[in-house]
Amino acid sequence: MNGRLAVLLPFLLASPFVAALLLALMPRAGRAMSAALAGGGAVLGLAALFALAPAVFGGDVPRFSAPWLPEIGLAFSLRLDGFAWMFALLVLGIGALIVLYAYWYLADDDPPQRFFASLALFMGAMLGVVVAGNLLLLVVFWELTSIASFLLIGFWNGEREARRGARMALAITGAGGLALLAGVLMIGRIVGSFELDVVLASAAQIQAHPLYVPALLCVLLGAFTKSAQFPFHFWLPHAMAAPTPVSAYLHSATMVKCGVFLLARLHPALAGSEEWFLIVSSVGLLTLLVGAFIAIFQQDLKGLLAYSTISHLGLITLLFGMGTEMALVAGVFHILNHATFKASLFMAAGIIDHETGTRDFRRLNGLAKYMPITAALAIAASLAMAGVPLFNGFLSKEMFLTETLNVPTVAGLHLLIPGLAVLAAAFSVAYSIRFIHDVFFGGEPKCVNGTPHEPPRFMRVPVEVLVLIVLAVGLLPNLTIGELLAVGAQGALNAPLPEYKLAIWHGFNVPLLMSVVGLVGGVALWAFLHRLGALRADPRASFGKRAFEAGLALLVAIAGLNTRWLESGRLPAYLAWTVAATIAAGAVAFWADGAFGARETLPAGPGAWALWAVVVVATLAVALGFRQRLLAVLVVGAIGLAVSLAFVFLSAPDLALTQLMVETLSILLILLALRYLPQASPRERAPLRTGLHATLAVAGGGIVGALAYAMMTQPVASISEYFLRTSQSEGGGLNVVNVIIVDYRALDTLGEIAVVGIAALIIAALLQNARPQPEVAVPASPGAPSLMLQLVSQWLLPLGLAVSLYFFLRGHNAPGGGFVAALVFVGAVFLQAMGGGRALAERQFRNDWTAWIGVGLLFAAVTGLGAFAFGHPFLTSSTPYVELPIPVVGEWLGKVPFASAMGFDTGVYVTVAGALLLVLFLLTRLHRPEGKR
Repeated sequence: MNGRLAVLLPFLLASPFVAALLLALMPRAGRAMSAALAGGGAVLGLAALFALAPAVFGGDVPRFSAPWLPEIGLAFSLRLDGFAWMFALLVLGIGALIVLYAYWYLADDDPPQRFFASLALFMGAMLGVVVAGNLLLLVVFWELTSIASFLLIGFWNGEREARRGARMALAITGAGGLALLAGVLMIGRIVGSFELDVVLASAAQIQAHPLYVPALLCVLLGAFTKSAQFPFHFWLPHAMAAPTPVSAYLHSATMVKCGVFLLARLHPALAGSEEWFLIVSSVGLLTLLVGAFIAIFQQDLKGLLAYSTISHLGLITLLFGMGTEMALVAGVFHILNHATFKASLFMAAGIIDHETGTRDFRRLNGLAKYMPITAALAIAASLAMAGVPLFNGFLSKEMFLTETLNVPTVAGLHLLIPGLAVLAAAFSVAYSIRFIHDVFFGGEPKCVNGTPHEPPRFMRVPVEVLVLIVLAVGLLPNLTIGELLAVGAQGALNAPLPEYKLAIWHGFNVPLLMSVVGLVGGVALWAFLHRLGALRADPRASFGKRAFEAGLALLVAIAGLNTRWLESGRLPAYLAWTVAATIAAGAVAFWADGAFGARETLPAGPGAWALWAVVVVATLAVALGFRQRLLAVLVVGAIGLAVSLAFVFLSAPDLALTQLMVETLSILLILLALRYLPQASPRERAPLRTGLHATLAVAGGGIVGALAYAMMTQPVASISEYFLRTSQSEGGGLNVVNVIIVDYRALDTLGEIAVVGIAALIIAALLQNARPQPEVAVPASPGAPSLMLQLVSQWLLPLGLAVSLYFFLRGHNAPGGGFVAALVFVGAVFLQAMGGGRALAERQFRNDWTAWIGVGLLFAAVTGLGAFAFGHPFLTSSTPYVELPIPVVGEWLGKVPFASAMGFDTGVYVTVAGALLLVLFLLTRLHRPEGKR
């Protein structure tokens, strides 16, 4: 396929998303502008789709692929075979009609921008599922359809039923989406790839693998929850709280069609086994019958249509479950037919509700006299839904009944399915007749909005277009839909088509007899129930809804019990639970695979043992003397100094330098923070609690120490050899630690400095109204600093700045770098601030440290993005070396690597410095907003 056509695939997918983005950026857009943008996205997508039609109908499969996360097998792969083309036509074509219909449907007080933005997002998400050429990418769009449908179902968020329906749909389909992800991961493990082309060609490999059944169950769970199959069907009727345009779109071309699309999409890879036949056919058959039976007794127009959708989705699922090629063709055919007559029926129901103010069958009678055109359109679509001859639904129903006679002889289903299929056909006729009779005939309407009348002309146009298709396909199937069905079914089969014939008349045969029995039986059933008065009773809430709500109530009750038990309001209790959970997790890990290894340890000399003894004694001193907080802080500082010396002993000067600076500034921060706390902790009065805390402390230290020793004594193949070997050749620096931070894992570093900045902003917000403890004798800030401190700070500031610059410039080849340099800078600035007093500090360092955080993060991000300009991945660095022009400095530093990573390191420097200085100045109250003293 040529490159020009390949570019059309991402354009096709992007069209609805661009429309949604533009609408999101235009919160004040009116109804006309919002509808124009959403409809424009659909029309542009259709233009790209029809431009790709010659290639697809010619047997080609256009593809587009771009790397995304190749490490996990996720690529942005798009694939448009005949089945995807057919489904994309439904998504975009019906989507465009829905936009036109919604323009006239929405009330004046409905926010059009939010509605059409969500609708365009929904359209794009469904289109992504259809054209995805990678199973992981399909799951991404699959979950996006759940989110977009949640926004649309809950569009009228002021109504309780809308909120409940949206939450229920999200909970059920979201859980199914997680199951689908698990199934996709298992399929990827079996096949070794997530690319759809590879998966579809690996049926034998997948079905012979021990993970086939678990993977199949997970995939089917995702499909069944999305397509409202029994027993997950109950969420769909409650989604009818959405505006009618959403219901029409959701039932005809999106959301619930995702599940049957997935069954057809993975049919070549997963179907053909006994497990597939038993599970899929059984669930489809149950859904077909349950949905059709419940639909008969609904009192709400949209409720009847919702349950009929459930039934028809069950019919399609049953066909796909049979596993035969012809059954798949019949299922694809019914997808097309159902989309047209169900979208038109929902829009007709919306017109009735819009003009009468009610959807209750008991208030709607005789509308044919007042709305004759709407009545004719709805009756035609209802007859197609019932499978009456000369309408498109009859043709796919005939195919369905034919295939029920060819069911594999497994578990006796070949005896049950034909008879139950006729029963379901009778049910469909019964609820279709009820829709026609109770709405358009049989008395006078009792309308809320006065005398009913026809809707605005263009509100009816989408219904007219779809009903025209229903009639055209029913009368001239080969001319109207023959080629589209062939290319769609062949794409779903991923193989040559079986022989079949589209015709209104196939002669006198068993399927025709079954169809006649279904029609006559349906009329008789409706007449019996109508005469009995059973169709006027209020239907009970579904068992599925009651079970869902009971389960939800049980989860809330358990959560409340846990909260009352655990939420004591005491920080020591929370810490105790956290430490206990950590100990348990560590113990499990050690028990599973925590044996000590035989790796040779480093010899420890007298100095190392002395350092270890200092750490142990200091740690015990902290544990025993923690109530005297100042003493405890000083001893903790001694432990940090010992750790720094340990890094020196282990030949890690970079880590030692960083640890020393971090320890120094940490102690300074903690000492300043002590001004806001009591000088001593209260004594614990409960000996049992003290013993429990001591036990947790000893156990925690013991398990962590054991795990650490077990890990250190295990023979491992470390990645450190790669860093040592490539640090200079690929990263341009001899200081491996700094090269890792600013090059190899710079993205991690970007996230870490973002966390530092966010933490500083949170601390600043907490300190805005904090005041020192009244019993603390230390003044809020030094008013008259000592002469010695003042003189020393004046000399140390320029020296500290020079050392900071030195560490920054040499960090790529020697111990240093942006982080350490920032810590040195902060220490020098803060010492100057303390030495010069508040007034001098406020004059010299009146900076917006918050802005420093933002500028630093922006600098780091822009440096990373700059790599894109040269065609390299994010944060790829280059490293030219230059001689500094200043002789003395050049002699002192030698060649300085002006790597592009230095720009990133500058962002690290500025962010860390700004974050620490913001907190330090707030703690000392040296930098207050104007007017606050």
